[in-house]
Amino acid sequence: MDNRKSDKDHQQSDDKASKSSHESNTQDSRNNQNNQDSTSSAFNFSSFGQQYLDQLNQVNQLNQSLFDQSNQASNPFEANMKLWQNSINNFGNFMMPDATGNVNSQKSDSRQDDKNKNQQSADKDMGDLNELSQKFFSETLKRVGQDDNISQSLMLNMIDGWQKFSTGVADKSPTALIEQQMNLWKQQFQLYQNTLMKGSEDQTQPLVTPEKGDKRFTDEEWTNNPIFDFLKQSYLLTANGMMDTIDNTEGVDEKTRQRLSFFTRQWLNAVAPSNFLWSNPEILRLTMESKGQNLVRGLKQLTEDMEKSSKMLSIRMTDHDAFKLGENIATTAGKVVFRNRLFELIQYNPTTAKVHKRPLLIVPPWINKFYIMDLKEKNSYIRWALNEGHSVFVMSWANPTRAYKDVDMKDYMHEGLLTALDVIKEVTGESAANVIGYCIGGMLLALTLSWLTENKQADRIASATFWATIFDFSDPGDLGVFIDERTVSALEQEGEQQGVFDGRLMGAAFSLLRENSLYWNYYVQNYLKGERPIPFDLLYWNSDATNVTAALHSFVLRELYLANRMIKKGELEYDGVKIDLSKVTTPTYVVATLQDHIAKWKGSYASTQVLGGDVTFVLGESGHIAGIINPPTGKYGFYTHKDYVADPDEWYAKAEKHDKSWWLHWGEWIDKHSAGEVDSRQPGVQHTGKEWQVLSDAPGEYVHVRADEALRSTNS
Repeated sequence: MDNRKSDKDHQQSDDKASKSSHESNTQDSRNNQNNQDSTSSAFNFSSFGQQYLDQLNQVNQLNQSLFDQSNQASNPFEANMKLWQNSINNFGNFMMPDATGNVNSQKSDSRQDDKNKNQQSADKDMGDLNELSQKFFSETLKRVGQDDNISQSLMLNMIDGWQKFSTGVADKSPTALIEQQMNLWKQQFQLYQNTLMKGSEDQTQPLVTPEKGDKRFTDEEWTNNPIFDFLKQSYLLTANGMMDTIDNTEGVDEKTRQRLSFFTRQWLNAVAPSNFLWSNPEILRLTMESKGQNLVRGLKQLTEDMEKSSKMLSIRMTDHDAFKLGENIATTAGKVVFRNRLFELIQYNPTTAKVHKRPLLIVPPWINKFYIMDLKEKNSYIRWALNEGHSVFVMSWANPTRAYKDVDMKDYMHEGLLTALDVIKEVTGESAANVIGYCIGGMLLALTLSWLTENKQADRIASATFWATIFDFSDPGDLGVFIDERTVSALEQEGEQQGVFDGRLMGAAFSLLRENSLYWNYYVQNYLKGERPIPFDLLYWNSDATNVTAALHSFVLRELYLANRMIKKGELEYDGVKIDLSKVTTPTYVVATLQDHIAKWKGSYASTQVLGGDVTFVLGESGHIAGIINPPTGKYGFYTHKDYVADPDEWYAKAEKHDKSWWLHWGEWIDKHSAGEVDSRQPGVQHTGKEWQVLSDAPGEYVHVRADEALRSTNS
């Protein structure tokens, strides 16, 4: 069940992971028939099905215990899950080798007895390994459901969602669940018949096939082997039926539907047969061929990852040892010219003889490291901007320790963005800069613009560019499932206790927005196949999380996401002023992306309705990362239309498609706000010619501090 609205940012990572799996099993594919025979002879379906049932029951017991503890209503889909499990049991009875036993079978020779004994020994070894994998899998689930404020609030939200769903369906669509369950029963019965016919070499068309892009069932035995084909189709029929019922049944408000859909999808994808040793034919084949060494390697990697994880397992998605900051990633030359407790300011070496008079300051989000803009030379925005003649300055945020607990958004403005502008003025002599804010960095930029306007200092920022920045939080995207009073309060309690929100938890939460591609895919690859993750710079950056201070996290969640106050005139009090974006007249360029599931483009489009100055809005293709980091050589285009009507859908319907990177469009726009040219500026030299401090080479020191290291630090 891949998220149908998912971002395509990590498509390349998915392809590379698939390529790695394919290459490691090339010989398997060439000898598929032999492997199928080997797999089929290694176990009978009775024991196989029981192993899978045992694993499902473990998950169900954990799930049901959480319901029992909360004294809430049962899962309305419990009948579906029992029907699914019963179908596997019943099908096992059809397929048991001894179901049509023959008394003459007792006359088998001693060689057959020896073969059976060897098989029993092999089955025991496999069972031991499977038991280990089950234990580790159970530990993973327990980390999600352990006794802490955050996981409890999420579980209660899911239970509330099921209650509201049951009540709403009973009132508006009383027969919906019964009809869905009857339909599932008919489909499962038809699947029995189809599978038996397939077992007798009669070909039948599948009742259901995986969605396009679902790579969990690509191994040929998922289709060719009747047992695994049955498991696949039975699972997909159940999962699709449950999701369709949630998405299409009347009587449920949209917020409840969205939350229930998300958490049900998470649970269904967690119990997919592809995630278990005994029900994944590729893993079974690999385990028998390697005599279990894949599982030994996998358990070793799982142990290593669990040691480095927070409360939830953070799965390694790339080879961390393959990258060295400043050597083969984040390599654009520059110098750190300022440092305080919140950020380092990097001034990059010019690549042109003349540069734009107005410097360019980039404010990245503080939940990730800045070098997403400088992964490698061919897609580095920083390097491209330098080649376009900009004097580029970038803020590299510190990775907060627990001592940063009370550092809030006002501090990030005064000690962060405004301080950076002061330093740039001292270095370049320019009183105003062009400023780019990415994601949450853009939210800080918007609040700062309003604060500067109220304090008669708006001229400090000549133009503002917003990348994937939400202005209207009424629909915050997939993250909205985590945002309500109960969860925000739980996060605030966690922040009060810990001082920061652990960046590793945030990284895992973002991965679960595309759980099959960014979580379970790597679970299977790393722990069941025992493969080492391949080097991939984007995924290295993605796993390099930063912590968020308790005060800052609370402000963003409560004031922006939950209350949506930034867009409402005068409702948000911020450092002595009431935020009113309609008073901001700074020229702005806003770029959003069509498939962004983190910052939905319509929330960014709202900027055209609330900002008081000249606004240029551009809608790029792809998502939160790939749509923004889309160099002129990239494959994604963008949409524009000058009539910014209130309805974003109406604007999109009239928008014109441009088959080139939005960087080029922005380049033309920013030229109008660059105030001519001057001689290039070298880091370490002030505009007066005097020497300016150089603290270190780019990418600086703060970028090297990882989230877990910051949590262990005692420094302030």
